[in-house]
Amino acid sequence: MPVSYIILGFTVLISMWALSDHHIFEKLKHWPYAESRRGEQYRWLTGGLLHGDFTHLLFNMMTLFFFGPLLEQCFKQVFPEAPMFMFLLFYVLSIIAASSATYIKHKDNPHFSSIGSSGATAAVLFACILFIPTIGIGMFFIPLPIPGFIFGILYLWYSSYAANRGGDNIDHTAHFYGALFGFLFPFVFKPTLLLSFFSQIMDWFGSF
Repeated sequence: MPVSYIILGFTVLISMWALSDHHIFEKLKHWPYAESRRGEQYRWLTGGLLHGDFTHLLFNMMTLFFFGPLLEQCFKQVFPEAPMFMFLLFYVLSIIAASSATYIKHKDNPHFSSIGSSGATAAVLFACILFIPTIGIGMFFIPLPIPGFIFGILYLWYSSYAANRGGDNIDHTAHFYGALFGFLFPFVFKPTLLLSFFSQIMDWFGSF
């Protein structure tokens, strides 16, 4: 069984538990102010296991369901001896990376908190884009799949724009840095992936 599905199942269990118990929800959510003042850095990780409602949970878990196993297969190229362990490590670190970005930005703001695995699932998606930049990524309001590298550019642009604008109660900063972490993590271990990335894009353009 892909470790992605184990993570998925665990995330669903914790999310549903927290949704049914407000005390647990408040104790586990990512709250930079409390992390800074009380030293509750465990929230950097636990906040990535919570979701605001079933729809929020469903969208993130769909991304993990479809792209997690694919990334595990890709990790065999970089980590042939322990692809499943490295995927688990990657996923945990991606939650922490996304949370640490919002911690730095909001640690003095007692009114900011966030939840969700969107930073981690964005990391999974963007790592897949590094390996397969022309992979088709579907969106509900667009009938045809978008090549991954184009989707990635649009995603990063919008996340940066929305993070600076604010006001919609969505942690776009976590989305942006989670995605960036996902793209860079495999590259650090195998820099030649970047050559393959651009080569595949050039071949895609050459096919027209």
